[in-house]
Amino acid sequence: MDSSSFIKSPIDAELEDFRKLFDSSLSSSNFLLNNVIAHIRQRNGKMMRPILVLLVARLYGAIRPATFHAAVSLELLHTASLVHDDVVDESTERRGQLSVNAVFNNKVAVLAGDFLLATSLVHAGKTMSHEIISVVSCLGQDLADGELLQLSNVSNPHFSEEIYFDVIRKKTAALFAACTKSAALSVNASDEEAEFSRLFGEYIGICFQIKDDIFDYFESKEIGKPTGNDMLEGKLTLPVLYALNSTNSTWAQEIAVKVKEGIATPDEIGRLVDFTKSNGGIEYAVKMMKLYKGKALDLLHSLPPSEVCTALEAYLDYVVDRDK
Repeated sequence: MDSSSFIKSPIDAELEDFRKLFDSSLSSSNFLLNNVIAHIRQRNGKMMRPILVLLVARLYGAIRPATFHAAVSLELLHTASLVHDDVVDESTERRGQLSVNAVFNNKVAVLAGDFLLATSLVHAGKTMSHEIISVVSCLGQDLADGELLQLSNVSNPHFSEEIYFDVIRKKTAALFAACTKSAALSVNASDEEAEFSRLFGEYIGICFQIKDDIFDYFESKEIGKPTGNDMLEGKLTLPVLYALNSTNSTWAQEIAVKVKEGIATPDEIGRLVDFTKSNGGIEYAVKMMKLYKGKALDLLHSLPPSEVCTALEAYLDYVVDRDK
């Protein structure tokens, strides 16, 4: 059994039920909207977040209808945020596939993202849980807040690791934390168990984003973004921040400022990528990722051993060890 099958094994039947609900949530009589949705779904994502929702819910009891609606709501909100982010970042590619705004246009992308967001809220309401509705609503705020923080950081003259972690906590980590907390709430777990689950999800999300940022320093068609793509979008991630702050290289800092301003050339970005790799940036990022993996494992190991705990540990291994 491969790792993906092993992770899903405790929730195979429920995952199929989720897929059916998710598919039905995206049906529309609008021809253009259906074309956009069909394009988005060509990516065939691994459904990492819904799997996490179902596994964490299973930790605390039988999966309920509210669990499925929470999983659909959060996956739709995540998808909407990606569509909108590509417009904001003027990205033409997402995971090796043309972005919605590249295939259609910005107006269509924004409106399609709005439809996905509204449908997300419909499913949040169907959980019949004020607490889950609050989690989903706050996540929407966090995602926008994180994106604005990232944009405002362009004018910051410092290369702040603290701001980097603030951004990923409000974006990727907040999404995973919302998944795990909603999962616990959907099966009427206690407040303590819901907070435990939220923290576990936050640690997973931090690991996930650091891993994604490491990918950007290596060429790979499978990953779907070329080396230095984050820098082309004006983003300085953990590996380069460490290299800049640990060396105080004047020329590298000058290029980094140009990256923030969006005026760095591809050659300059290539030099900065090489500088990062030569000055321990990748090793430092891996070290930090493993630190947060350890925090997540400590939480998991505090629970009684079970099939679901083993699957969640394998899930965490996958997040850290994946190659795309």
